[in-house]
Amino acid sequence: MVQIPISPSSLHRPTEPRQQPPSGWALFALGFRPFYLGGAVFAALAVAIWAGQLAGVLPPPAGSLGLALVWHAHEMVFGFAAVIVVGFLFTAGRAWTGVDTPAGGALAAFTALWVAGRLAMWAASPPLAALLDGLFLPLAALAFTRVLARAGNRRNYPIALALWVYGAINLAYHFFAWQGDAALALRACVAGLALPVLFVTVIGARVLPMFTTNAVPGFRLKSNPRLGKPIVAATIAALLAWVLEAPAWLTAPLAALAGVLLGVRVAGWRGYAVGNRPILWILHLAYAWLPAGFLLLAAGALGWVMPGVAEHAFAVGVVGTAIIAMITRTALGHTGRRLVAGRAEVVAYWLIVAAALLRVAGPLAWPAGYLHWVYGAALCWVIGFALYALTYAPRLARPRVDGKPG
Repeated sequence: MVQIPISPSSLHRPTEPRQQPPSGWALFALGFRPFYLGGAVFAALAVAIWAGQLAGVLPPPAGSLGLALVWHAHEMVFGFAAVIVVGFLFTAGRAWTGVDTPAGGALAAFTALWVAGRLAMWAASPPLAALLDGLFLPLAALAFTRVLARAGNRRNYPIALALWVYGAINLAYHFFAWQGDAALALRACVAGLALPVLFVTVIGARVLPMFTTNAVPGFRLKSNPRLGKPIVAATIAALLAWVLEAPAWLTAPLAALAGVLLGVRVAGWRGYAVGNRPILWILHLAYAWLPAGFLLLAAGALGWVMPGVAEHAFAVGVVGTAIIAMITRTALGHTGRRLVAGRAEVVAYWLIVAAALLRVAGPLAWPAGYLHWVYGAALCWVIGFALYALTYAPRLARPRVDGKPG
């Protein structure tokens, strides 16, 4: 048999034409570049540290009340998820309005502030952590709101408002941490997690049907627009009941209603029929975690499943899967590449899917092996986001391959 030499790059993306790698430096050309890369690196590092703390081989943080659980909860919600949300909005904001979002020196300053916040949450006193970490989201919300206002883009004002609320919840966390109240600080983290869940619910409903029908000619999809407002209302009501620790007789039916309505939407979208298009099915799978999360929330309120299962269905299933889907898709598009997932992307997708299943379904199937499931999920998560960071670092740092700005 004749052996034909194949380069690693051709194995990675066979559908992408050969071209000279772009030269120069573009890490701070647009918001997704530093924030997606920094967020992915931090996602891998923070969960690896958390697993080490659970295993007793790493010490708890000097900051964050000295409690590993508080640090883990805050950093996943307000460190990792927040920087990805801001990176997406800074990128989408320019596309929605035609107005420039922070770039160059301003974007570098935002990145430095976010990094300083991560260091402060690990080692600084509550006042210093509140200053360094607490400023990032309000300043990002201000920058995003100014872009919308300059363009007169009122349609997206609710998203700007949600970003302001996200920042306010983080400041509430810092207030409780300053007071030494770990329980209320953790409730603030739950409230913070509810915001990305709402982002996925609303923005996903906007873009997923469009992405699917554009990519698959003739695809039959039932969007049922009459469900739009009831889904948003039920989702907000269920999330509020969860955050405020409402009694089970209120939380369970609200969460069940949201889960059923979202399940009807997911079934109508027929994500199972998109075929061998990983960049599409990962988005559908992320959205499908929403009804699962709300139904688990209802079951948890009734005491049918152990605490923490619904939280991780939202955190790892909804938010984690949506993030790996989004940071590959938007990074490919905004670096001038084809919207085709290569081998590295597909492996990363399956690793995050595995992390969600291990963390949520594992403890339900075998509660006695709880820590084994957690360690397995952590390993998949760490490798998945580390693979993204390694694969996308050169793409995010270099100019677009098509020579366009951004």
